[in-house]
Amino acid sequence: MIKFGNHNFTQVLIFPGNELSGHGIGAKVDAKLYGKDVVEFKSILRQLYKAPLSQPLLLAPGGFFDQQWYSQLLQTSGHGVVNALTHHVYNLGGGDDVHLIRKILDPKYLDRAEDTYRDMQLTIQRHGTWASAWVSESGGVFNNGGPLVSNTFINSIWYLDQLGMASKYNTKVFCRQTLIGGNYGLLDTQTFLPNPDYYSALLWHRLMGNGVLSIDVIAPRRLRAYAHCRRQQQGITLLLINLSNTTGYNVTLQNDINVSLGKRPNLEKGSSFTQRLRKAVSWLGSKPSSDTKKREEYHLTAKDGNLQSKTMLLNGVPLELGDDGSVPAMNPVLVVVDSPLYLAPTSIAFVVLPKFEAKACS
Repeated sequence: MIKFGNHNFTQVLIFPGNELSGHGIGAKVDAKLYGKDVVEFKSILRQLYKAPLSQPLLLAPGGFFDQQWYSQLLQTSGHGVVNALTHHVYNLGGGDDVHLIRKILDPKYLDRAEDTYRDMQLTIQRHGTWASAWVSESGGVFNNGGPLVSNTFINSIWYLDQLGMASKYNTKVFCRQTLIGGNYGLLDTQTFLPNPDYYSALLWHRLMGNGVLSIDVIAPRRLRAYAHCRRQQQGITLLLINLSNTTGYNVTLQNDINVSLGKRPNLEKGSSFTQRLRKAVSWLGSKPSSDTKKREEYHLTAKDGNLQSKTMLLNGVPLELGDDGSVPAMNPVLVVVDSPLYLAPTSIAFVVLPKFEAKACS
C-alpha cells in the first residue's frame, strides 16, 4: 500500500493503528512499544521516499487523548518521527443519549473539552515541539452520531464551538467524522443533500483565517466568542454563539473595542432591556480604521425555531442547493460598523470587520 502511494499520490498521510492509546477502544498498546514501532515505521518511510519533501506525514496515534501515554510516545519515538500528534473528539457521548441537546447548550459541559486541547498543547510544548496537534477524527457523538441531533441545526452550535476552542490551543487540523455516513455525516445518507454542519464548515473555511486572536470576554457563559484574522483578506472575523434558548443579546462594538452588551428575554418588539451588562474585549491589534463603513454579518438560525431542523437559515433565508446542485450564494448582510448587533437565542453569527487592523494579521 505504501509503495502504491509512493507512485500514485503526491502527498500521503500515514496513520499507524486506530484508537490504541491510553485504555484503548477494544484493544490497547503500551506507549513505549507503540513508540518503538513508530520509529521502525518511520525508517521504512524514509527508505521508500528518498526525497525529504516527498515523504508522507506520519500521524499518530489517532486515539483518545491520555496525557501520560502521549508524553511517553513522544519521548520514546524522539525528535522528528511523529509529524502530527492526533486525537479523537467525541465529547458528547453515545448516539443513544437522550441528553445530547442539553449537553450542547450547557457551557460548563462544552468547556470540559478545553482541558483536552490545553493538555495536548502542553504535551507538545514539553516533549515534542517538532509535532503539531491534529484532531484526526471528530463527530461529537460516537456510535454513528445522534439521530435528529448530529444531522440538524443544533449540532452546528457544538461543531463551531469546537472549531473555535481547538484553534485557541494551536490545533492545526480538525477532521470531521464524516463526509457521508451515519447521523454525523456532513451529507445526508439518503438524499446526499448537505446537512447544516456542511454550511457551517463552509462559512468557517471562507471567513476564519489561520491567525487566532486573543479575546477576553466578560459576559454570561452562554455567550461564546472567538476571533480570527480574516481569511486571505484584511480585517478580522468574529464567531459569536448564543447557547441560551430564551435570551438574545444586543452587542455594541465601539472604537475602543469595549463592547456594550444588553441581555433581554424574548419579549415583544420594542420592550426595554431587563438587564444591562458590560463586556470587555482585549485584542492583539489596534483600533479599527476610521474609514470603516460597513461590516458583514452572517446569522445562522434554525428553520421555524426548531433546533432539530435539518434546514439552516442564513440571515433568514433557507440554505438549499440550486436546481443544478450548486451551493447557494451565502451572502452576508451589510451593516453600519458602529451599529448594535443583535444575537438571537440559540443562534450563531460570523461578523467580518473588513478594515480592522490587527498586528497579528499583518
